[in-house]
This record gives sequence, C-alpha cells and structure tokens, in this order.
Amino acid sequence: MSIITLLTDFGTEDEYVGLMKGVILSINPSVTIVDITHHIGRQDVVQAAFSIQTACGYFPKGTVHLIVVDPGVGTGRNLLALETGKQYFIAPDNGVLTLLLNAEDITALVAITNPELFLTPVSSTFHGRDIIAPVGAHISRGFELGQLGAEISIGDVVRLDDIDAIRLENGNLSGKIVTIDHFGNLISNISSKKLAEFCQTNPAKKIRIQIGSRVIIGLSTTYASVPSKAPLALIGSRGYLEIAVNKGNAGLFFNAQKGFPLQVSV
Repeated sequence: MSIITLLTDFGTEDEYVGLMKGVILSINPSVTIVDITHHIGRQDVVQAAFSIQTACGYFPKGTVHLIVVDPGVGTGRNLLALETGKQYFIAPDNGVLTLLLNAEDITALVAITNPELFLTPVSSTFHGRDIIAPVGAHISRGFELGQLGAEISIGDVVRLDDIDAIRLENGNLSGKIVTIDHFGNLISNISSKKLAEFCQTNPAKKIRIQIGSRVIIGLSTTYASVPSKAPLALIGSRGYLEIAVNKGNAGLFFNAQKGFPLQVSV
C-alpha cells in the first residue's frame, strides 16, 4: 500500500486540497492520502518545518510527504525532492526542509525539473496542484528521484538559520515559541534532548522557565499536574518544551505569539 501525506496552509474552506487529491488519484487511484494538516499559519514556513519533522516519524517507510507552504510560488525558487529515512519529501526550496536536512541518512536530493511529470499548463500560483501533486503521485507508483531532475547539493538548499538555534548565554538557555496549537499551548524550539543536555545532573524540579515577566518552576508531567487555570511547563508529545495552562489558553495567559522568547535556567 502506498501512502501520500499532505501538509499545507490552504485551510479547508476552498477547493485547493481537493484539487491536489484529485490530481493524485488520477495518477495513482490506489494510493492512500492522509491529511497531516491544512491549518499551518498562512505562509508560516517555520511552523510547517516543525510540523513535518514531528509527523513523519509516525509513517511507514515509502511514504511520500507533500508540503505546500509556498510564499514564493511562481518565482525562480526550486522545488525539491528529498529521500531520507526511506521516506520522500516534496516541497519548495524555502527552508521548510531545514530540520530534515540534519538527518544522517539522506540518500537523494534533487531539484524537480522534468516537465513531463507536470500538469499543463502550469499555473504560476498553484504549483501544489500542477507540480507537487503529480510528482508525488508518480513517486508513489515507483518513480525514482533521478527521473525528476538533477541532483542538488545540500549546501545549495535554503535553510532557516534560526529555526533550531538555541543560545546559551550567561548560564541560561534561550529559545523561542515556534507554534501555538489549537489549545493555546506554546510549543518552543527547545527539544527534550537539548534541555537534558543543559540540565545535566540538575533535578527537573529546579528548572526555571521565564516567559515574559512570569516564571514557572519545574517541569510537570501532565497538564493536570497543577491547579485549574495555573501555568505549567512540560515536554509535550512533540518532544519539545511546551508552556501550557491547565484548562486554559497559554497564548492568551502570557499574551504570547510565535517568535516570543523564553529562557531556561537552573
């Protein structure tokens, strides 16, 4: 069974998602299409990068992931096909693959240039339908990445320089909020691994997390570990430091937005 996933900022009010699915099914009627999300913030490449990194590990080998968060659609930017971890990723070259490019098992990376695989005419505003969807469908049928275009060096691919930049300054670990989920939980770019390295042998209860003018002491294990409407910090299901409010909305509680800084000390 072949699987294609879709991750976009299209929303679901318009026909865009359905059109991509129609193109895919016209080429490979037997494929299973999974919607990871279509509610990435408009043109929010950073959120998309974290979302695809979080999600891809839960899919089987051979899955084809199509990522369409593409503020530069129609310009001279490349479209890329990446093979890593025996999965495939099709996306614009705008930094959305940054976290995946850190993997040690990259086996192929090409710039997609083969027009024989595209719909015609290609719209300058909808490469998701006319290029990414048909290319993904062909890969799900067994096309090799070498049939899509020429190999490209990882060093030539656009990266988001600060997407996972964690600064250690004056004994403090500084990060930022990269996304806010449906519940208002604040997801940071500080991974559990980075946090463990920073804390070393210090007990988790000694950690101080400062966000805005407020300080949270210690890590919780569940949202209900604190009283109702109280703030907390924990390692969320994504594997990153998360700020939440039990039965509340941390985004509103802290008046925080994406990019909001936070600092960890012990």
